[in-house]
Amino acid sequence: MKKTVLLILLSLLTICPAAAQTNVVDQVVWVVGNEPILLSEVEEARIEMERHGQIMDDPYCSIPEQIAIQKLYIHQAELDSVDVSESYAIQYANEMVNQAVMELGSKENVEILYHRTIPQLREMYKDFARTNQQVQGVKNNLKKDIKVTPAEVREYYKHMNPDSIPMIPMKVEVQIITSQPHVSRAEVMRVEEKLKSIAQRVNAGETTFATQARLWSQDPGTAVNGGECGFRKRNQFVEEFSNVAFSLTDPKKVSKIVKTEYGYHIIQLIEKKDDMANVRHILIKPEVSDSAYTACAQRLDSIAADIRAEKFSFDDAALRLSDDKDTRSNRGLMYKRNEYGAPATSRFEMKDLPQDIALAVDTMKVGDISRAFRYTNEKGQEMVAIIRLKNRIEPHKATPVDDYQVLNDIVYNERAEAKFKNWITEKIKNTYVRISPDWRGCKFQYEGWIR
Repeated sequence: MKKTVLLILLSLLTICPAAAQTNVVDQVVWVVGNEPILLSEVEEARIEMERHGQIMDDPYCSIPEQIAIQKLYIHQAELDSVDVSESYAIQYANEMVNQAVMELGSKENVEILYHRTIPQLREMYKDFARTNQQVQGVKNNLKKDIKVTPAEVREYYKHMNPDSIPMIPMKVEVQIITSQPHVSRAEVMRVEEKLKSIAQRVNAGETTFATQARLWSQDPGTAVNGGECGFRKRNQFVEEFSNVAFSLTDPKKVSKIVKTEYGYHIIQLIEKKDDMANVRHILIKPEVSDSAYTACAQRLDSIAADIRAEKFSFDDAALRLSDDKDTRSNRGLMYKRNEYGAPATSRFEMKDLPQDIALAVDTMKVGDISRAFRYTNEKGQEMVAIIRLKNRIEPHKATPVDDYQVLNDIVYNERAEAKFKNWITEKIKNTYVRISPDWRGCKFQYEGWIR
């Protein structure tokens, strides 16, 4: 942590040579179309990149060029009417602020080092998120017509330099059976009474929903923002939550208690717009006793013993007995979705597995069934599970037979990058660009900036 703090301090205390020579705190260094690029923008980008360990050889050449390219994309995004998810921007901003607070120890330290209040910092990160969505939206439009056929992948592979064929790390296929611990009625009543009390105080005007969300909500993604979810469509919430959220009409009233797979909620409407709604919510998760987890573990260990005794198969047990609805229909086989919209795969690198599952898999042989253990799933729920190692694929060089999707992605991404570069080159030719004289002595990635 000390290293990160020192890096940020140095970043904040350092200004570029051009600015130092003229004693200018801020200045326009580039103009792209009608959009100026300020020295402060360059500094902010540099500080943020260094905070994440991204050190550049010549940031005062590369960063303005990257900002200029972003502005080309943003202008195109406006022409293309690219959608921007405000809920994603809020979530991203909250995550980044929370990360900064964790690294620096307190909100006060963050505000001192960034020379911004937390709300101002959050707005900055929202702008980053909106910009990233616009850029990605344009890129998606540019590459939507790119197609790669199996024959093209085989031909590409045939002409690859053997040294450039990627190594595929070890991958595993894992089956899982989960058991969700029972929550006592007394604990459910405690949670419900707490939420009723909060709702009554908000409805009576004694406090605000946002204040209570910051104090009590156990949803880390929204609590710091007063429970606000941002504008979302109905299908972006789980069904039980969505049914209540979209039925609300009075922003001054709090909903009834809603039970979902995440816990118990109360909801307050902020605003509706077209087919979207922005709501606040407070989530409280019931506490589960150690005895409930023990009971789940005993049940799963008993199931594992019966499978080892060949009374039934792991496949059948997962289909009939697992509480995990996402894998139950796959007979327990875990899946993950690849990037770029590629098909889901059952092959995981160890780093992509939940930590507790990876620890269990590490010492298992193919066909082994683990003892019951506790783990936290991707929804933040603590469960008890047993797993079976279905397959282990040892490290190897990629082949079209075993690793077609990896090679397909390489071909696809090369074509996409070529399309992006051609598009940027043409946009530069047709866009007004002016660069301050002190910033012209750079070796840029693209030609045509200086005329």
